[in-house]
Amino acid sequence: MDPLTEAPAPPAAGAEGQVTALYQAHAAGLVRLAMLMLGDQSLAEDVVQDAFLGLYRRWDSLRDHALAVSYVRSSVLNGCRGVLRKRSRRIPPGLLEPDAESAEARVLLGEEHREVLRALRRLPHRQREAVVLRYCLGLQEVQVAAAMGVTRGTVKSATFRGIAALAKILTEDQ
Repeated sequence: MDPLTEAPAPPAAGAEGQVTALYQAHAAGLVRLAMLMLGDQSLAEDVVQDAFLGLYRRWDSLRDHALAVSYVRSSVLNGCRGVLRKRSRRIPPGLLEPDAESAEARVLLGEEHREVLRALRRLPHRQREAVVLRYCLGLQEVQVAAAMGVTRGTVKSATFRGIAALAKILTEDQ
């Protein structure tokens, strides 16, 4: 069904019908969200499936069924965080920083750095400044706020949006 040209079907009665209707309407977008976080299609699909299964199990205990999409979105984000935590624990520390670097690895790393720099240049000025001061120079939020002449909250917002925009730019360029 094309959501722009056709009216959605009325929700079916019962948890199964309503969760199925929500799945049909929102699963693709939630898989894309999980893909951005995980970078793996099959893991993203698994996380989304688990979130909808959890919604189905808890359908009768939801206070407001109109908030079901928010519940599933939060479940997807939490599922992605869990996968990322497990993934970070599984990587042996020796593999994260190899002792010797090959020439090929240096070339690839140099190209990745150039891609990140190109992506940084595409950010709005305030976001670029906040990201560079915070993550490239390693300044604390208070120090970044002082350097930029803004509040700490503005620094938090600008760095969050800047990192999100960088992630989007870098995944689009691949």
